[in-house]
Amino acid sequence: MAHYEPDTIAAISTPAGAGAIAVLRLSGPKAFGVAERIAPELPLEPLPRRAYYVAVMDEDGLVDKAVVTYFQGPASYTGEDIVEISVHGSMYIQQRLLQAMLNAGARSALPGEFTQRAFLNKKMDLSQAEAVADLIASQSAAQHRLAMDQLRGGFGSRIEELRQELIDFAALIELELDFGEEDVEFAKRVELLALLDRLVDLCTELIDSFRYGNAIRQGVPIAILGAPNSGKSTLLNALLMEDRAIVSDVPGTTRDTVEETITIEGILFRFIDTAGLRSTTDTVEQLGIDRSYKKAAEASLVILLGDASTMAEGALLTAARSLRERIGNATTVLPVLNKVDVPGVVLREGSMGISARDGQGIEMLKQALVDHVGSFQEGIGDIVVTNARHVDALTKARTALLDAKHAIDTGISGELLAIDLRRAQHHLGEITGRITTDDLLGSIFGRFCIGK
Repeated sequence: MAHYEPDTIAAISTPAGAGAIAVLRLSGPKAFGVAERIAPELPLEPLPRRAYYVAVMDEDGLVDKAVVTYFQGPASYTGEDIVEISVHGSMYIQQRLLQAMLNAGARSALPGEFTQRAFLNKKMDLSQAEAVADLIASQSAAQHRLAMDQLRGGFGSRIEELRQELIDFAALIELELDFGEEDVEFAKRVELLALLDRLVDLCTELIDSFRYGNAIRQGVPIAILGAPNSGKSTLLNALLMEDRAIVSDVPGTTRDTVEETITIEGILFRFIDTAGLRSTTDTVEQLGIDRSYKKAAEASLVILLGDASTMAEGALLTAARSLRERIGNATTVLPVLNKVDVPGVVLREGSMGISARDGQGIEMLKQALVDHVGSFQEGIGDIVVTNARHVDALTKARTALLDAKHAIDTGISGELLAIDLRRAQHHLGEITGRITTDDLLGSIFGRFCIGK
């Protein structure tokens, strides 16, 4: 990402495909001047937030009739003058008009540059800017809700408030250093310890919330495991309500993973149908089985499917224990008996039984998946962390805070205590963008699409 330059940028802010309406945006000190060159019917002194229906032109003549809206900075998305031009959604019109903007003095926007300018002009903090990308990428109600919560700025405001308290205490500690020979104490250690305790607890709570936040943001991975012909592919098709996976009576039909997504009660789940687990001498099938265990270890939950017509419930529970030993306790294993519609099958009370073929028990299984995600929310507060960058910064900040507590408890010199407090301030500042580098901004905004 290049350094911020206060020039005028232009981009198509809607996908460059044929649609009913396309919007092109200009932002910068000469945004309206560029707009005047391609829309000469605009008034010389336009009213902010007023839409004008005018012709838009290039050097070859009329391009389209457009709705042009002027937003005067700093009361705009980027904090600069912005002009939005709505035209018919033809790709030909979009590209011709964009070229006219460039010929009139604008330059093409870089990926994420509109939002980067909003951040640099203090219209939002860095955590809010990242929420814009999450909002654009949201595919479920839960993803949308978390992105909107972060976009409102509560997370960044809370971090900045506590960071400022740290700064105030650090200033007093450093003032003490200036009066080292007089043995004065401007920063009361009891109050500083109380603040450090609050900050450590908050960092821990936010770090713990990432399990839920990341699951919602990325989609909850659910692996479906079981022996061949236990009904894994049939279950996937039943959940998707379409024939996505191949179903066959021939054991070993599924040799690679099949992944599909579905939204249940506003939560995005990523289902992974895997190769059947059995002993085999087929090299290709064994590769599929190895991949099944790998996907199980990476999943948030494994549905371990058993064939109720051939497998006793006790045997399924034993298989579940063996699977936990193999993949670790980080992944939840849910034993489920399939084919309970077969005559003679009897389940104990409280057992999970389904028929993937006729849909029996599928809604109960879906509810169990929703409840699994709900368990992540236990003990977390109103603010949920969804970004791995934030977790890394919070973890480093918590380490610095604990080091500061240790310095106070053991009577370490004020110089070292001040260093620990500055480290904590630095890492908290990384979250909101108070502390940034060009590389960091390039990494964040470079993932945006052009025009955002």
